[in-house]
Amino acid sequence: MNFYSELVARGLIEATSSEDLPALLNNTKISFYIGYDPTAKSLQIGNLLCVIMMRRFQIAGHTPYCVIGGATGMIGDPSGKNAERNLLTDEVIQENIKGQRAQLEKLLDIKSTTNAAVIVNNFDWMGKFSFIEFLRDVGKRFRVTEMLAKESVKNRINSEVGISFTEFTYQMLQAYDFRHLAKEHNVVLQLGGGDQWGNITAGIDLARKMDSKQVYGLVIPLVTDSNGNKFGKSEGGTAIYLDPEMTSPYQMYQYLINSDDSSVDKYLKYFTFLSLDQIATLEQKTKDEPHLREAQKVLASEVVKIVHGELGLASAMTATKIFFGETISNLADRELNAIFGDVPSIELTFEALKKGISFLDLLAMTPLFSSKGEAKRSVEQKGVYLNNISATDMSLVINEKNLASESCLVIRKGKKNYCVVKFS
Repeated sequence: MNFYSELVARGLIEATSSEDLPALLNNTKISFYIGYDPTAKSLQIGNLLCVIMMRRFQIAGHTPYCVIGGATGMIGDPSGKNAERNLLTDEVIQENIKGQRAQLEKLLDIKSTTNAAVIVNNFDWMGKFSFIEFLRDVGKRFRVTEMLAKESVKNRINSEVGISFTEFTYQMLQAYDFRHLAKEHNVVLQLGGGDQWGNITAGIDLARKMDSKQVYGLVIPLVTDSNGNKFGKSEGGTAIYLDPEMTSPYQMYQYLINSDDSSVDKYLKYFTFLSLDQIATLEQKTKDEPHLREAQKVLASEVVKIVHGELGLASAMTATKIFFGETISNLADRELNAIFGDVPSIELTFEALKKGISFLDLLAMTPLFSSKGEAKRSVEQKGVYLNNISATDMSLVINEKNLASESCLVIRKGKKNYCVVKFS
């Protein structure tokens, strides 16, 4: 199967700008680009599909250009948005650029001797324009009727909030990115999500008008679950970030392992480098033995490994075992805090720990129990666990021997109510 045919077989192509694209991708080696606006200091798992798409192209011999939008991030893309974005300060944008650049450098091959990924900031060329120069040299190539016809603009104009002139001109900035990269670096293809079609075609038109250069566009599907909900947010609406400080490897693993049966095959094709035959085998297992959730386990493991490496996957697996009741011991503080980052915690002094703390007194200090009496009753009913070990000794005195990491221990009430006790 050739490169383009595999992309089709994986369901990764929603639309292309030209019938010439299959031959171009199969028979030549090109430079292409995807843009990311630094609206947060970390990319989200929803952005990961485009990054993996770049990696597929790179493995096939094509050269990726990652455009971090130091300029466009100051404006905000109206595509897929039903309200105006909050404008970010330059300091925040620079911090976000730093974070996203580090992630892209990790996920792509920036050291290849043949087609290393190139990461650029569009402020480097957009920042040189004065307002008058941009209107004269670029703006005159756009027709308002065509700009109004773009889906992202139409949706906002017909909404209650409308669209500002600032966001209305966003497509001009992204179009110029494409023209600049095509002219200066011979980038001939732009990739993006399905909501980027209007911006991409604007760039194709601008390259033709300004330089008589033929460039192309390819959009990939927006990832949704079986209910049509956007991929990449937990049940509580919290985004799943690629930064392990914002979303732990365990949290990412759990998000993916909870994928529904009707979507997991699609996600395997999108987000992993498993062969189509391997994915077909997993799809059959889902049909034959859905209770085993084998496909979901493979999906979660493969994606966490891509994003966080073998150590991140090991951390996620350790956390999974802990939440299924495995004894918590010999962890580093960093590991324990990553696993229990979203559970309540209290802080006590090491001096108190060295002297020894009554277990019942300690329980009463946590938000798990309203009083020492309630804690005592829970212990009597065998409903309290210290580092996931059942604790039934009323006279137990807690000291340094009870730590699960350098400075923490974990109290559990019932099956899933936790509290971390930290000593400093």
